[in-house]
Amino acid sequence: MGNEPLRSIKYSEAEASKLEKLALKLGRPKRQVFLQMVEYFYRTKKDPLDINDDMLKATIMRQYKDYVGFIKTQENELLIPTKREIGRMIDSQKKVITGFGLLAKQNEQIPGLFERQNQYLSGLETNYRRIAQLLKDKEHLKALFLGILESYASARDNLSALGSRKEKEQLLSTTLYQIKML
Repeated sequence: MGNEPLRSIKYSEAEASKLEKLALKLGRPKRQVFLQMVEYFYRTKKDPLDINDDMLKATIMRQYKDYVGFIKTQENELLIPTKREIGRMIDSQKKVITGFGLLAKQNEQIPGLFERQNQYLSGLETNYRRIAQLLKDKEHLKALFLGILESYASARDNLSALGSRKEKEQLLSTTLYQIKML
């Protein structure tokens, strides 16, 4: 800019109002906005009459297609497999939770089962002691019976074959009494 001579452009009040609004919106002075517009059209070689701007549309469409392609790639490579794996994980977690629920129910039954088992074992112990006592009593009876039998055999041997019938009956009677008293 320096020492260059300044030029002026004439435009209508309506264009002046539009330029004023645009400058306010952009937060710049009108002169700066005007110079930037000239620089923009000079650099881009765009025709200000071409409002549709096919080059801009093509660039936007290309970027849009790239963006959509990127999203589809991410969806196929990342999101869909992740969703599938999360679904599997949720299903397995549901199974784990169900298993823990069943385990909790079984754990609630365990104290009752232990109590029943303790009662059963207590009954077994009582029966075992009774059987052990009966076996002990049986062995004692056998010993006593053997003693009576030996006593009978010894007394019979001492009686001679000629011993009286009364003596033999008395020996048998005494032995039977001893056996009954067991």
